Amino acid sequence: MPSTEGRRPPRGRAVAAAALAAALLTGGLTAAAHAQDDSALPDRDAALAEAATLRQLADERGLRMGAAVGARHLDQPDYARTAAEEFTSVTHENSLKWQTVQARPGQFDWSGADRIVEFARSNDQTIHGHTLLWHSQLPSWVADGGFTEDELLEVMDTHITAVVGRYRDDIDTWDVVNEPIGDDARFRDSVFHRTLGEDYIAEAFRMADRADPDARLFINDYNIDGINAKSDAYYALVRDLLARGVPIDGIGFQGHLVSGQVPADIQQNIQRFVDLGLEVMITELDIRVQLPATEQKLEQQADDYTRVAEACYAVEGCSGVTVWGVTDAHSWVPGVFEGQGAALPIDGGYRPKPAYWSLHEALGGDPGPAPTDPPPPGECEAAYTVTNQWQGGFQAQVTVTAGTDLTGWTVGWTFGSGESVAHAWNASVTGGGADVTATNAAYNGTLSAGQSTSFGFVGSTGGGVSSPEPACGAL
Repeated sequence: MPSTEGRRPPRGRAVAAAALAAALLTGGLTAAAHAQDDSALPDRDAALAEAATLRQLADERGLRMGAAVGARHLDQPDYARTAAEEFTSVTHENSLKWQTVQARPGQFDWSGADRIVEFARSNDQTIHGHTLLWHSQLPSWVADGGFTEDELLEVMDTHITAVVGRYRDDIDTWDVVNEPIGDDARFRDSVFHRTLGEDYIAEAFRMADRADPDARLFINDYNIDGINAKSDAYYALVRDLLARGVPIDGIGFQGHLVSGQVPADIQQNIQRFVDLGLEVMITELDIRVQLPATEQKLEQQADDYTRVAEACYAVEGCSGVTVWGVTDAHSWVPGVFEGQGAALPIDGGYRPKPAYWSLHEALGGDPGPAPTDPPPPGECEAAYTVTNQWQGGFQAQVTVTAGTDLTGWTVGWTFGSGESVAHAWNASVTGGGADVTATNAAYNGTLSAGQSTSFGFVGSTGGGVSSPEPACGAL
């Protein structure tokens, strides 16, 4: 065990209370995906209903099993239920970033951040605060402020003191500085580095420590999961910060990975940072695949999740894993990496994927049903999920699952009054009046029996938002 003399201990988790609450939970994913009696569930869903949740398993081991949560999605019952039942902790996805919290000087908007905190409180979950300083999602008045050194330090201190101080009794751990080093292993060009040099990092940690001396403070970045030039730069940076007495407690490996490319030395890399006396967390894990997500790709993805989780759990000092999102329906990946997606352990219809069961097993639970479960009957089935809605519009996702081998598919449904499709992706969607037809795109029409793919769309509505029952067939 590395020496922690002079370091602040982690805040105590309410393990007994959380374990008691978790023991009362039943398969939350099954409840979200199927509003029916357990006796009518398929074998896979019946197995899930009988299994412990990820939260239960993580609580039993005193580990973090977290998820990034978006405040805007909490109105969706399936989303909120899954976030509460499957995860021990939550991370603010966007609602604590500077642009959201303080878009104008001195004018703070706490609405989204408060909602996440209230959600976590009501579900006895811990909270990881993300993030205080980041070169991205900065309001223009900060990014282009033209500050002197003293002025920028005052702006930083005001912001950090206000944010950390507000949540001093609620948030135990913080990403104080996010992504300060680029993939070239050099400090990123930002208003902070241009004005203050690399010492802005130490100053930010000292400010956060003054605002809450009991919080544990992290630096956080991507592409540092394995030993490489970028992670070496971080190793040198944090070693220097520690030598200078800067109150840094941990480092977050984000873990935005491509399936089949998990670094072979990830455990060794975790160990060397722990040996410095730091806590390590996997903070933003998702593992994307090339679409369509075949059974073979999902099994590879499950192996990748196992490798990351077990690398963390093997090192005393790696406190757990947070996935970057609750469900594929709201993952950031497809919007950023063209042709890639299906990056999370829970699919867009709130069904567990092989990656879910790999995390389950890594936490000491059941490995889940075999991947050779019989496919659903018929040519294909379609599941329609409203993933977001607002005044005059909504967003929906349709998941197509092949019952037999397909070379093309079509899905049809009937909208409620006043609804229409405005824009769609991953399918060609047409309609006349209330009747809508979707056909596969060129790249996702070929499906093996049991394989799934999804398409989505933004819709307009003059009234309510319906939940139609789509019909699926082969082409």
